[in-house]
Amino acid sequence: MSELSPQQLAEACAEAMYSRDLASQKLGMKIESVGPGRAVLSMKITDEMIQGHDSCHGGYIFTLADSTFAFACNTYDEATVASGCSIEYLAPGKSGDLLTAIGEERSRSGRTGVYDITVQNQHGKTVALFRGKSYKVRGSVRRLEETA
Repeated sequence: MSELSPQQLAEACAEAMYSRDLASQKLGMKIESVGPGRAVLSMKITDEMIQGHDSCHGGYIFTLADSTFAFACNTYDEATVASGCSIEYLAPGKSGDLLTAIGEERSRSGRTGVYDITVQNQHGKTVALFRGKSYKVRGSVRRLEETA
């Protein structure tokens, strides 16, 4: 079997993860693009995501950013989990908005990494900034049984 290019490997990892990621699927998240150390996901804000101040509940925005982080840090076929993260909410999301989260690797060395995710609405306005810290565990992203 031939070796995959880094781009092909990132795509194969994303496909394998998404097939098991019922949370992201049920929230309507879509993978727009993926590559080594990066991922872009989108999600439309539905009426069910609106909280008492008539804007998107921050938990949904966090979940989109966190999923983008997960896809970005698992592009090397090395099972990687979050060791910590933080988010800054900068603007509200409204029902019907299409949010896009852009995740980029900032550092990856040994077992740890740092990833920044920018969440924007369809007008390019930044809704939130998320930083995730990753930790590589044992196993393969594509072969889940090896991670247990």
